[in-house]
Amino acid sequence: MSSPSPVRVAVIGAGLMGREVASAFGRWFALLDCPVRPELVAVCDVNAAALDWFRQVPGVRHFDTDHRTLLARPDIDVVYVAVPHHLHEQIYLDVLRAGKDLLAEKPFGIDLAAARRVRDEAARLGRFVRVSSEFPFLPGVQRVLAAFRPGNAEPQLGKILSLRSSFLHSSDLDPTKPINWKRQVRFCGEAGVMNDLGLHVTHVPLRLGWRPVRLYAQLQKIYTERPDGKGGRAPCDTWDNATLHCTVDLPDQPGVPLTLETKRMSPTDTNSWEIEVLGTDGGLRYSTKQPKTLWTYERGKEQSWSATDLGFATPFKTITGGIFEPGFPDILQQMWAAYLAERAGQLGDRFACATPDEAVTQHELWAAALQSHATQSVVTLP
Repeated sequence: MSSPSPVRVAVIGAGLMGREVASAFGRWFALLDCPVRPELVAVCDVNAAALDWFRQVPGVRHFDTDHRTLLARPDIDVVYVAVPHHLHEQIYLDVLRAGKDLLAEKPFGIDLAAARRVRDEAARLGRFVRVSSEFPFLPGVQRVLAAFRPGNAEPQLGKILSLRSSFLHSSDLDPTKPINWKRQVRFCGEAGVMNDLGLHVTHVPLRLGWRPVRLYAQLQKIYTERPDGKGGRAPCDTWDNATLHCTVDLPDQPGVPLTLETKRMSPTDTNSWEIEVLGTDGGLRYSTKQPKTLWTYERGKEQSWSATDLGFATPFKTITGGIFEPGFPDILQQMWAAYLAERAGQLGDRFACATPDEAVTQHELWAAALQSHATQSVVTLP
């Protein structure tokens, strides 16, 4: 069987996530059933020194400091952009207008208006666009998703009592931590932590049809200034924590509570993604704090949670033994496999990356959350 033709990928933003993408592509031979092969051919960053790391990556032949120079190159099919949030809209539009497809980092623009402009331009130009969200590709999350497929083997949930999706950090608990761009509205956007972490908590709920119809938001700014790294102090004006108490109308059950949490000040949580579904007859709970464990319960005379130890059951098969557990580099690779397979029309029934419509919807939630906090009231969504 001949090897599939490679998809030529460029990275704009040579920092942490750009390097992770290069690593994922370098291990692509570990995937056994992905019909598409990516090839990293170009990288761009305004900091020329940041490009040096990529010179060791086989196949990279273009090293640019101006993204417009990179986008003018004809030997690029897909562009991945990982830059500060306030730069997203313009660079995303430039990518689309250059005739390239896009895997965008979250948020999909710095606010709702920007997200809508990018979505509409992608549709007008007929470009294939998806938004980065890795955690649904973990085996535990896949099992939660499977519970909502017809004929599933998971516990029957009965009437839904509550839903919860969270992404929790403790990264800002230290008040002596110097400020960075994610802690400033002019770079991160007015929605703050919701912009930065939000798509991670909405991707699965929105895919399952849990779109809030009403919400009440509790937003917190804990530290209003931080060291500026130069011996002085700087304003820290973004939201640190956000809890959204939402109402979801399911097809046969209106008024279900859904809690969405994005927090940078959550003690003991280094990088915890969590989902929980509680019903009258069964429940499911998964957290990356226990990455191999899926918690389930089924109603009986007594109620209790049981733990299932999960292995390497990712959507795309790999060489990795089933007894092992995946980590972030693995699910990043799985996300890219889903993006490339869907772009080629060969995703099948596997879980897909976040769509522009889903990315816009989560911005609608954050705009409503800001309104709710300002008025201290419940906001109804259109």
